[in-house]
Amino acid sequence: MRHPIFTRPRLVIAVLLTGAIGVIGWTFTRAPDDAADPLAPVVAASSTAKPAGPPWLYGRADARFTVIEYADLECPYCRTHFPALKRWIDVNPDVNWQWHHLPLPMHEPAATAGARLAECAGETGGHAAFWQALEWYYAHTRGNGQGPPQDTRYPDLSPAVQQCLGSDRPDAVIRSQAAEAAQAGIAATPALRLRDRTSGKSIVLHGPVEGDALLSAIDLLNANPAETEPLPTTGMPADVVGMPR
Repeated sequence: MRHPIFTRPRLVIAVLLTGAIGVIGWTFTRAPDDAADPLAPVVAASSTAKPAGPPWLYGRADARFTVIEYADLECPYCRTHFPALKRWIDVNPDVNWQWHHLPLPMHEPAATAGARLAECAGETGGHAAFWQALEWYYAHTRGNGQGPPQDTRYPDLSPAVQQCLGSDRPDAVIRSQAAEAAQAGIAATPALRLRDRTSGKSIVLHGPVEGDALLSAIDLLNANPAETEPLPTTGMPADVVGMPR
C-alpha cells in the first residue's frame, strides 16, 4: 500500500519551528505496550472486520493510525467538523476514526440524550448504525444544548433501540469515556488524539483540526517511531493548522 500522506516536509518544518503563540496544543505520549491498544486484536483477527463496539470505529480496521475524537453532540464546532473529518478519513485509508463521547455540562441534558441514542443505535445495528445515528443527530439538532425539535423522531427507533434507551447500558459507556477524557486532561470539544498503532505514540490536538494539520501530525509521529519519552507540547498558529481564528 502506498503511503502518500507521510511526505509533507514543508508543513512539518513550519510546525516544528512554530513558537508557543498558537491556539492548538499538541501533546505527545506513548502507550506502555500493545496490550493497552483496544484495537490491537482487530489486526490479528482480520484486516477488514471491525471490533464489537463501543468504542465505535469508522474506516479500515487495519489502518496504522487511529483518530480518537472526543466530542459533544450539541457542540456546534463538533457538528461543523464532523462531515469534514469523515471526508478526510474516506480518502486516507491508513487512518481510521474512533468516537468517544464527551458531553459538556453546558449542553446537558441534550448532549447525553444524543449520545445515548447513538450508543443504542450502535448496540442494535453495529458500527454503521452508530455513525448513521451521529449524522442524523447532527443534521437535526438545534445545537448548544437545545437538541432536536420536540416533534422530531429518530427514524430507526426500533423496539431494540427503545429497550436499550430504557436501560443504563449507554450511560455506563458515556460515563466511562468522559472519565477517560478527564483523566487525559481533555475538557473541551472537539479534541483529537492521533495514535500510531505501530509505535504506540500519540498526539493530542485541540479544536476542529483540518486535514493538513492531521497530515503534519502523522509526519511527526512517523519521524521518530522508536521514541519512547514524552515530547514537549508545541503551540501552533491558526494559519498553519487551518483553524478558524
